[in-house]
Amino acid sequence: MSISRRSLPPLNALRAFEVSGRTLSFRAAGEELGVTQGAVAQQVRLLEDHIGLALFERLPRGVALTSQGAAYLSDVTRAFDTLGDATEQLLVRSEAVTISVTPTFATRLLIPQLAALNAALPGMELRTVATEAVSDFDRDQVDIAVRLTRPPFPASFEACLLFRQELVPVASPHLVGALPLPLTPGQIQKLPLLHDAHNHFPKFFSSRGSLPGAVFNQTGHALDAALAGQGVAIVCRTFVQADLDAGRLIAVADTRPSTGPDYYIVRKRVSSPRKAVDAVWDWCIATWTIHPSAEHRRPGP
Repeated sequence: MSISRRSLPPLNALRAFEVSGRTLSFRAAGEELGVTQGAVAQQVRLLEDHIGLALFERLPRGVALTSQGAAYLSDVTRAFDTLGDATEQLLVRSEAVTISVTPTFATRLLIPQLAALNAALPGMELRTVATEAVSDFDRDQVDIAVRLTRPPFPASFEACLLFRQELVPVASPHLVGALPLPLTPGQIQKLPLLHDAHNHFPKFFSSRGSLPGAVFNQTGHALDAALAGQGVAIVCRTFVQADLDAGRLIAVADTRPSTGPDYYIVRKRVSSPRKAVDAVWDWCIATWTIHPSAEHRRPGP
C-alpha cells in the first residue's frame, strides 16, 4: 500500500521514537535530544496514534519495544542514516568545483597544470568534464566552462577572454627535414595534412575545395599524429606552445591572427558565489591569460 508523503509521521515524533528505541529510555532520549522526558513520551504517543500501533511496552522501569516497534525501529534508523549520509555527501560536494572544458583544452592545458593547481589550492577537488557540447550550468551541475566562443554573452553570464585562437600549422621536425622555413602553402599541401573537426586548412589556404588528408574528430588526435611525424596539423598556438618550445613540433608557417571565435572562461552569475569556485576561476585566469589587459580582467557585477 502506498502512503502519501503528506501522511508520513512528523519528523520530531520519528526522531523521538528512534532515540527512545535505541536507548530504551524516555529519560535518556530526552537528555540526548535536549528536551524533557515528558516531551519525548508525548512525541512517541503522537507517533503511535498516527500509525495506530503500539511501539513500546511501558514498564515500571523504562520501556521495551514491541515486535512491531522493533521492526519499525530498524527501518527508521536506516532512514535516518541515509539522511545523514546524504547530508554529509552534500557538504562534501559543496567544496568540489566542476569545470567543463573542450577535450583539447583538457589534454593540452589543464592536465599538465593539475600539479600546479593542487599546489596553489591544496585540498581542492576539481572535477573535469571534457566535451565540445555547450554546457547547461544548472542541468549539468557545471560551475565553470571554457569554450571556443565569442561575445556578446547573456547578462546572466560572467565571461573572461583567456587567449585568442591564433592558428599555426605544425609538424614534427623529422617530417620537414631540411626544408627551409617557413614553408609556402604549396609546399605544405605536398605534405600529408591532418584535419580535425574544425577543418581550418581550407580557410588557412583560402581554398574553397576539400583538401586530402586524414580526418580526426578531435584536435588532440590530429596533434598526436603530427607528433608521430604523420603529417601537418593546424591548431591554436596556445595548445602547442610547450611542444614548440621543446622542439617536439615546429611551426611550418607563420601564425595567422585570430578573427574569432576565441577561448573564454564562462560561469553563471550567482548572488553568493562559492569561495572554491572563485578560487578556481581566478587561478584559471592567472594561469592561461596570455597577455593581461583590460579585456582580460574580471568584469564587475
